Amino acid sequence: MSVVVTCFYTTYSFVSIPDLIALFHHRWSAPVLAELLRQKGSRFAALAGTLGVGSDSLRRALDSLISLGLVARNPGYGHPLRPEYVLTTEGTLVAERCAKLLAAGDDDVLLRKWSLPVLAALQGPARFSELRARVPGVTPRALAIALKDLQAAGLVERRIEDAYPPRTLYTPTTQGRRLQRIVA
Repeated sequence: MSVVVTCFYTTYSFVSIPDLIALFHHRWSAPVLAELLRQKGSRFAALAGTLGVGSDSLRRALDSLISLGLVARNPGYGHPLRPEYVLTTEGTLVAERCAKLLAAGDDDVLLRKWSLPVLAALQGPARFSELRARVPGVTPRALAIALKDLQAAGLVERRIEDAYPPRTLYTPTTQGRRLQRIVA
């Protein structure tokens, strides 16, 4: 899920855009990871009750997290029809970031499918077409909605330059850069 590079005494960790897209494909993936970290494992019914999520949405999120290798069924726990879910070692690292992310920002905007991948791809001033090239699989409509949501949340600034033809540049705000550091 991430690439770790160590240079002298500093460790840099980078999460790729496709990994973020896979993680945030389901709205409840990040809250499930954060809750599993907090509880150190949990049953399905307890997760549904704590998060207030429907069983179908939770089932899809858990299946996705299992396929990504971030969550596993606890093999030594209880009845097979009522399994407990625990974090894998890689899932623990991702869950720590998800917990920080949920504590730092607006859940409504951050948990949408394209918001965090678009914010992570926005390293500096970028045009719409540049962002579309950096985020694989995003449609123009989805990118426009994500940018409008991020702008309304104060995470992205939209600037129109006086030129011919006019250029629209998107840059992360200080709050947006803080969230980028948590993700990256």
